[in-house]
Order: sequence, then structure tokens, then C-alpha cells
Amino acid sequence: MHNSLNILSESLDKKIELLKRIVEYDEEQEKFLNSAPADFTSFDKDVERKGELIDELNRLDNGFEVLYNKIARQLEENKDNYKEQIADLQEKIRIITDLTITIQSQEQRNKALIEKFFAKSRQDIKKGRLSGKAALNYYKTMSGSGSGEPGIMDSKK
Repeated sequence: MHNSLNILSESLDKKIELLKRIVEYDEEQEKFLNSAPADFTSFDKDVERKGELIDELNRLDNGFEVLYNKIARQLEENKDNYKEQIADLQEKIRIITDLTITIQSQEQRNKALIEKFFAKSRQDIKKGRLSGKAALNYYKTMSGSGSGEPGIMDSKK
């Protein structure tokens, strides 16, 4: 039982470290999104790394759950014998909860920033299209290919 509690504790320690790394990636992404982004290569790499960390978190969660389910009844029956380890696990779970809340709020901010970025990009593309169309019309008008006759004609001769 003591060995199982140590494994649970180590699993929570690993989860805390992974969550801290995700927080760091989210902070990097927020800085990137707040600056003038020109190249999304590093942003994409951060997203991939976060995905790998999330996969690792899911594996840890599954392993934790399986082990906890095996020892839960024994732990409940003998909780006085394992007070310190239980308190340690509870503290680590509190830290994990706090980190999870931090990540959720960071992700919401980053989502809003990226939506703002893409909205601005769409707006810039639309402006570019309109400017291009205006330039083409001007060119056609000035070169005489826009219509068969000039727009102003002197009818007095």
C-alpha cells in the first residue's frame, strides 16, 4: 500500500511538471499573439509540443485512476495509517487544480487573441482586394481599355 501511494504521488508530481510546461507554452503563445506575428512556425511547434504534453497528461491520468481504483477501498479503511500521504496527495491535487484553472484562462485569452488576429487578417485581405480592384479599374480607365469612348467628349467643333 505504501508503495502504491508513492507511485500515486510521483504521478501527481509528473502531472504538475507537465502542467507548468503547458503554462509556459501558453505564455509564449500569448506573447507571440500580442506582437506582430509574421511567422507561425514557432507557434505551430508550441501547439504540437502542447499536444504531446496533453497526451502524456492523459496517460498519467489513466494510470493514476487505475491504481487509485485498486487501492481506494484499502485506503479508505486505513486512512488513519496514511494521513500524511493522503494530505500530500490532496495538496498536489489542489496545485493541479490551480494550474488547470490557470491554463483554462490562458487558453481563453489566447483563443480571443488568435480570433482577433484572423479577423484583422481577413479585413486586410478584403482591403487588399478592394484596392487591387480599384487600381485595375483606374488602369483600365486611363489606358482606354475600360470602355470604347472617353468619359468626357467635346461635342463642339
